Amino acid sequence: MYELAQRQVHLDFHTSEAIADIGSKFSKENFRKCLEKGHVNSITLFAKCHHGWAYFPSETNEMHPGLDFDLLSAEIEVCKEMGIAWPIYISAGLDEKYFRKHPEYMQMPRRDMKVPEIGQLENGMTYTINEGHYHRICYNTPYLDVLKSQIEEVVTKFMPEGIFLDISCETPCYCESCRRSVRERGWDENDDESFRKLSKITYKKYYETTNNAAKAIKPDIKVFHNGGHIAMGRRDIAHANTHLELESLPTGGWGYDHFPKSAKNSQHLGMNYLGMTGKFHFSWGEFGGFKHPNALRYEVALSLALGAKCSVGDQMHPYGFLDDATYELIGIAYAEAEAVEEYCYGVKPVADIAILAVEAVTGDRWNKGDVGAPRILLEGNYLFDFIDTDVDLDGYKLVILPEGIKFDEKLESKLKAYVNGGGKILAAGSTGEDATKAFDLGCSWLGKSEYNPAYFNPTYNASGLTPSNYIFYKNMYNTELTDKNATVLAYARESFFNRGPEHFCSHRHTPFTLDEARPGIVIGKDGAYIAWDIFSEYADIGSYSPKEAVIKTVDAILGDKKTLVTNLPSTGVVTLNDQEGKSRYVLHALFATPTKRGGGNTAVEVIEDLIPLYDTTFSIKIGKKAKSVVLVPENKPIAFDQAKDGTLSFKLDRFECKQVVVINY
Repeated sequence: MYELAQRQVHLDFHTSEAIADIGSKFSKENFRKCLEKGHVNSITLFAKCHHGWAYFPSETNEMHPGLDFDLLSAEIEVCKEMGIAWPIYISAGLDEKYFRKHPEYMQMPRRDMKVPEIGQLENGMTYTINEGHYHRICYNTPYLDVLKSQIEEVVTKFMPEGIFLDISCETPCYCESCRRSVRERGWDENDDESFRKLSKITYKKYYETTNNAAKAIKPDIKVFHNGGHIAMGRRDIAHANTHLELESLPTGGWGYDHFPKSAKNSQHLGMNYLGMTGKFHFSWGEFGGFKHPNALRYEVALSLALGAKCSVGDQMHPYGFLDDATYELIGIAYAEAEAVEEYCYGVKPVADIAILAVEAVTGDRWNKGDVGAPRILLEGNYLFDFIDTDVDLDGYKLVILPEGIKFDEKLESKLKAYVNGGGKILAAGSTGEDATKAFDLGCSWLGKSEYNPAYFNPTYNASGLTPSNYIFYKNMYNTELTDKNATVLAYARESFFNRGPEHFCSHRHTPFTLDEARPGIVIGKDGAYIAWDIFSEYADIGSYSPKEAVIKTVDAILGDKKTLVTNLPSTGVVTLNDQEGKSRYVLHALFATPTKRGGGNTAVEVIEDLIPLYDTTFSIKIGKKAKSVVLVPENKPIAFDQAKDGTLSFKLDRFECKQVVVINY
């Protein structure tokens, strides 16, 4: 497995030809001092940017017209002197200079798109009318050969340890070249599925061509193809890389939910991976944008907690200098990471629960079940994994199947073997159509209710209140008990009617009837069924009752088999990793409260204030004799108790942002 440097900077340098004097303020002293200040041991340097320009004298490309020296080589010299890694960046999917010459090769992800109109500047350069952003180039065109030659030149000239190929993912394209390929294969040009099939062929040809180009020159080179998200369930795409870089800027559109689930999926791919955030308030391309140091401290600590190496995105000013304040910001987080990183790698996560990613089954990246399910388990302080269909289910006490999953023969067989071995499942919403047929969940599935919204009537005191009828906005599904001994945790009630022009009631929606309620959450012999698209409900609505319903159901199934119990608040994060080679468990406790700032399309979640926590307790069934419990990097032993059944208990008197706890056994 390829090793990665732990503290990386991903340095953007996408620079318009309309700016002159490129690199004129570059100095080795500034470059060196900033990297030292930032505790950086790897930096991704740019050979070619999204504008299409090279930043070294190139035979396969054109050097930026405002640059008069080999900027890339000057940076590499500093890195070599400092002994830090320097993978090289090549823009693979965006090349604005090439687009101006060949607008017909633009990727067209919609059937109704047309080749853009092109205007002419006085200097002979072309431009796109009414456009102010980059255009993606289709790989099913002669551009792929151009890109291949650029990669070969960079690897031959510099022999880097790795290359980072950006903006490359599997996307259906309707350009004329792709239409011609569809026709040549005898496929239906009016069927979108034809273009989806072609996109798989095109993308595979792309990554095989580029990988082979680099590795033919340097067989041990690291290669990563960045598409902004690692597709769950597509191990073929994941393993087209030598390692993974999980781009996930919380304020840049990914949010704070994305990285934990992406990392928990990557932990099972047998690959080295790093978490990529940014120093920006918003996202890439934001000159002068800074997040609060506490936000970056938290984001780097979260990467460590999930076994990931760290990468922070920055961008260089066109004049070629690094910003002192940026590397002071990065250095605050990376100094803390450096102090504890020996406890963070070579670990195996401990997990009671596996969430089967809907994306891994259906290919739907944007489904809300994959947002709500891990969010609830994170907030409930459960130890869980986020898996695809290839992960071995042995060892999990519960497998959660969010709404949106359909069983094929392979998946059903795998789940049945797991249940026959003593495992339990929790199915939600539409997934119940197949799950209640395959397993004894105490009820049958009768189809989607015609009423929306519907009402949730728990048998327990929800939120500490006497049972009532709680509104659920997502789809409800009708059920019928099949086992009189099944446990019913909640019932479902319908509305009098759906709101519409012909009849409505009150300001928002129709109240519930008092007709006989149907079972809404049922626990049978093989597990449980929740009769709502409940994970989508929590992802979109965020009310407490759906989260509490899932927690009550999970706790009822797990009983006293939970590995970890803690009083960490819901905005905290806890992970437990086994560093078996060092005979120790490592617990990471994190706490921060993201706050939404700004408005409209510019609203982002930010972390600014870090509130210390006091008297945080942990009870862990580790099954091994503990020798000591130590806080790191303080190297401070703390008191602990271990019961006869192996349950280990200790308390953190106070911590702020994050605490790493080492349990030696």
